[in-house]
Amino acid sequence: MKTVLIILLYTFTGNLCAQEWIPLFNGENMEGWEQVGNGNFILENGMLKSSGGMGLLWFTEKKFENARIKVVYKGADENNAGVFIRIPEKPTEAWMPVNKGFEVQIDDRGDEYHKTGVLYSFTKAKANPEIPGEWNTMEITLDENRTLVHINGILVTDFTEGDPVPEKVKSYEPARGPRPESGYIGLQNHGGDDVVYFKEISYQELD
Repeated sequence: MKTVLIILLYTFTGNLCAQEWIPLFNGENMEGWEQVGNGNFILENGMLKSSGGMGLLWFTEKKFENARIKVVYKGADENNAGVFIRIPEKPTEAWMPVNKGFEVQIDDRGDEYHKTGVLYSFTKAKANPEIPGEWNTMEITLDENRTLVHINGILVTDFTEGDPVPEKVKSYEPARGPRPESGYIGLQNHGGDDVVYFKEISYQELD
């Protein structure tokens, strides 16, 4: 009986540990992050604020696979940004992640293939749960070659590598083709007039 209790306690404790969110942004400095491309991110009251032309602030310390990424942001009702995932190699400029990774869109002004929570121009939004002008929570699940995106707890994207995708139409849309199971992540600063705030970027490993 005692052995069974120990096993149950160990299992319960392990499950709790698996659910811990590990911060990637500390609210104090850019430790672990590096900017490429134009523009930058500004530290303001413990938050990251996008500024300037198109660039990428990417997390340098690890690649992510079989993990859940949480991003808490505000300001996408009239502005453009994104969260990049599955970047195969360390980026040196802003366009490589566009064409070799996925951008999870943050901008609700586009059509259903260019809306918050989709893999930009690859997938069609299943819902539109973003709350304009408020803090929104994006959770991106990387489960081998499957990607799920929830906004405020509601599923927007469920994509598995090999699913059909529309043809590339615009020159600025990403190149088609497979993305890796493991990759770097980053935040996009889109343009000079686009201001989006990020107050939390964290992750947890999948069980």
